Amino acid sequence: MDLRIFTEPQQGATYDTLLSVAKATEDLGFDAFFRSDHYLKMGSGDGLPGPTDAWITLAGLARETKRIRLGTLMTAGTFRLPGVLAIQVAQVDQMSGGRVELGLGAGWFEEEHKAYGIPFPKEKFGRLEEQLAIVTGLWATEVGQTFDFHGTYYDLTESPALPKPAQDRIPVLIGGHGATRTPRLAAKYADEFNMPFASIEDSQRQFGRVRAAAEAAGRKGDELVYSNALVVCVGKDDQEVARRAAAIGREVDELKVNGLAGSPEEVVDKIGRYQEIGTRRLYLQVLDLGDLDHLELISSQVQSQLS
Repeated sequence: MDLRIFTEPQQGATYDTLLSVAKATEDLGFDAFFRSDHYLKMGSGDGLPGPTDAWITLAGLARETKRIRLGTLMTAGTFRLPGVLAIQVAQVDQMSGGRVELGLGAGWFEEEHKAYGIPFPKEKFGRLEEQLAIVTGLWATEVGQTFDFHGTYYDLTESPALPKPAQDRIPVLIGGHGATRTPRLAAKYADEFNMPFASIEDSQRQFGRVRAAAEAAGRKGDELVYSNALVVCVGKDDQEVARRAAAIGREVDELKVNGLAGSPEEVVDKIGRYQEIGTRRLYLQVLDLGDLDHLELISSQVQSQLS
């Protein structure tokens, strides 16, 4: 079971804060550092000092880390043209020595688009499908060849399809709860399917849909990595769990139902139940980015018990 650290910087974080978390992620033996791609805070709090851009952040971290994988859950398809995104991600992959992964989603948070003047189209899913075709097609085009795409939303003619990533294939993550179109897209384009903030039962049901869609597309169902993103709140005793829950404005009982919360033993047990349904990777949503002791506890008391 891979454990990855997943951050939500739009809630309030500087690059230096993210760098400290990424370095702790690397030093403590976690597999990867991922971040969201948002420009506006959600819920309570002031969001200060303001948003940081996902791919600018990852470019910086690419030069200041050595081992961990780096990526997004999920890059918003509404934020970037697909040709530009392919260039950005390939460049960051080169800067990291081949450690980048791209989670790509349709985009959903209309308020942040209004706040920063970003168009918010109605036909987001159709655009996402074309974006996936373009980004992966550009990367797969041989050097010296050109790439053309003529779709409903995007049109590329004689693109040199450069630069190339350092990796032969950048892993692509697709996720979500949709029962039909999402599994179909994952079957066609994804190396990993991620189920965000879902119960064991709902995750098992969706993993089954994705496996079936993959097999219908001529792939083996287990060819994809299946993962979950879950909020994490671990403490060595009840008082520490309660303190960490209060720090992120959540209730302990709710966190135990909807996330990975409680003592290390409780969290290891729940991870085991996700593992039984096929989860092979967990993105631990860490909401208090100043609490690096939390990461140390998860590393020493949770990760150490996982096979």
